[in-house]
Amino acid sequence: MAWRPYAGALVSVAALAWLVGALRQSGADARLVLSLVAWGIMLGGIVGLGAIGLSLVYGVLRFGNFAHGDLMTVGAYAALAILPMLPQGPPLRPLSFGWEMIPALLLAMALTGLVSVAIDRILYRPLRRRRSSPVLVAMASLGAAFFLRSALYLGWGADFRFYYTGRARPSIALPLGIRLRPDQIFVMALAVVLVVLTYLLLTRTRLGKAMRATADNPVLARVSGIDTERIARWTWLIGGALAGAGGVMLGLDAQLRPEMGWALLLPMFAAAILGGIGNPYGALVGGLVMGVVQQVSTVVVNPAYAPGVALVVMIALLLLRPRGLLGGAAG
Repeated sequence: MAWRPYAGALVSVAALAWLVGALRQSGADARLVLSLVAWGIMLGGIVGLGAIGLSLVYGVLRFGNFAHGDLMTVGAYAALAILPMLPQGPPLRPLSFGWEMIPALLLAMALTGLVSVAIDRILYRPLRRRRSSPVLVAMASLGAAFFLRSALYLGWGADFRFYYTGRARPSIALPLGIRLRPDQIFVMALAVVLVVLTYLLLTRTRLGKAMRATADNPVLARVSGIDTERIARWTWLIGGALAGAGGVMLGLDAQLRPEMGWALLLPMFAAAILGGIGNPYGALVGGLVMGVVQQVSTVVVNPAYAPGVALVVMIALLLLRPRGLLGGAAG
């Protein structure tokens, strides 16, 4: 509709004016706000990686995978299990971890991708072959989420865990008064690298082009000779690997707990929807928006309500742009 761009601009200006007024009223330090924006970009990168996997799965298989957050947790705990098996080196100062974290991250990504493929073979593929409804498949994914989380509780218990204990992680001062921990800068850089690699995969390889063709029109892709089951298998592998990377990155920034991925599931869905469900690039943009809004909103509201603030922003934007910021696959 013709009025939507103007309404969107008015709502954006009103929201910005409210945020500036609220920040001034709260007396927030500009350096604190800038640091929150930087933390939000880091959190948005983690959420975006998970949302890219969700969007890929939805685009190719047409259902929302409620187990995706717990796959992220599987990746985090996989790295926790792998680390003691590797030779331990000194910390790569100013980072808090040593070289052993790099192979642990790669192995955790591969393991999480294989777990995703295994879940598809055991649970989702039989349902696809029976032409079960997307709602039934989504409910099956909810059951898979509970199963994965229960397995983590049985294996590691409910206590918080850390990759390294007893290591100081002081923040460093950056220009404009921004303070970040070196591990957070590493997480942001890693998110950028993974997103660029995913972009190159989707745009420069035959596999990526086949995935995009399947996402655009699965029936036409099958008629054109594309092996859609192979594409589904790669989609699970890549989506699971990205979720595993997001879990390890989240574990590096905070502590590990069995609910860590489940707690991020709603922001990941919100980011995927905000960016345009089925659009992996939009999922990253949505993740960054959600991360920054959540972090900056903690200046004026209780941090416990931050996810709610981000969801309100998502709903407001979707009322104006129902297909998301960058559009997406038709439902």
